[in-house]
Amino acid sequence: MKAAVLHGVGQMAVERRNEPSPGPGEVTVRVRAAGICGTDQHIYHGHPGSAAVTPPIVLGHELAGIVAALGEGVEGLKVGDRVSVDPNIYCGICRYCRDGRAHLCDRLAAVGVTRDGGMGELCVVPAANCYVVPDTISFAEAALAEPLGCVLHGFRKLTIRPDYTVLIVGGGFIGQLFLQLAKASGARRIVVSEPDSGKYETLRKLGADETVNPLDAAAAAALASTADVVLECVGRPDSMTLAVEAAAKGAQVLLFGVAAPTTEIGIRPYDIFAKELRIFGSFINPYTHPDALALIDAGIVRVEPLVTHRFALDDMPAVMADYPRLKVGKGLIVYE
Repeated sequence: MKAAVLHGVGQMAVERRNEPSPGPGEVTVRVRAAGICGTDQHIYHGHPGSAAVTPPIVLGHELAGIVAALGEGVEGLKVGDRVSVDPNIYCGICRYCRDGRAHLCDRLAAVGVTRDGGMGELCVVPAANCYVVPDTISFAEAALAEPLGCVLHGFRKLTIRPDYTVLIVGGGFIGQLFLQLAKASGARRIVVSEPDSGKYETLRKLGADETVNPLDAAAAAALASTADVVLECVGRPDSMTLAVEAAAKGAQVLLFGVAAPTTEIGIRPYDIFAKELRIFGSFINPYTHPDALALIDAGIVRVEPLVTHRFALDDMPAVMADYPRLKVGKGLIVYE
């Protein structure tokens, strides 16, 4: 089998490897589609993922494919099943697992982070992490259920009423997923702050009532204290500062974008006090995978039209090295 193997910071190569065999309770998945996540880029450049990364490793935690082999004791799956994979593996015994917060597990492991993932033709995963998908869901959609599940986890922390204004900071792939959920929630007005005007038409088609360029000082200043719910989807100091400044009295602010570990922002605690803001974080996708698949299958959230680039596995070393210049909105590895 072929796999794109990360050997160190900025060091990736496509290599031939022996086909992996599933252990007890595991299955081998023949990968048909794998999303390229911003976290993959973080790991490629030496930053942590959802857990510590030890090269050599095959990245790719957004994946779907066909069950190719069953390990001992596997029930409920058969060879040939089309599956979407939830990559996160919890220990089940730490404090967080036992009190219903398994995503904060002290021993968190993940396919494509701590063990080989979807940037390889074959991938061994726990059977319990596989969800059989119907033929109405494409492999691309099944792979992208994972980022939608992460977005859904964050979205569920919030209360959105019909009279609310929602501000989404960042109109990329994640912002576009949040936009569709906000639209389905019945929010009165949805504004997207996005510097790339080339995305505006797509954002309006997905439900945005207004698009704003945050690089326009007057437009950015006009957002101050206007939004009842703010969804920050970038992870940059300026975008996070904007998110807090744009929050109205009593607003909810979700800082969803993944910042570098050393990133710091300057906010005025008095604003949090005086406006009684509620600021949330959101980490991975605990048990949201089935609902994400259901939203996709029902057509409530569209994910495949948001894919801007499709790549072959052999492309990955060059693609990962040159990702920002390629201006990828959402990248997908497609296996023939």
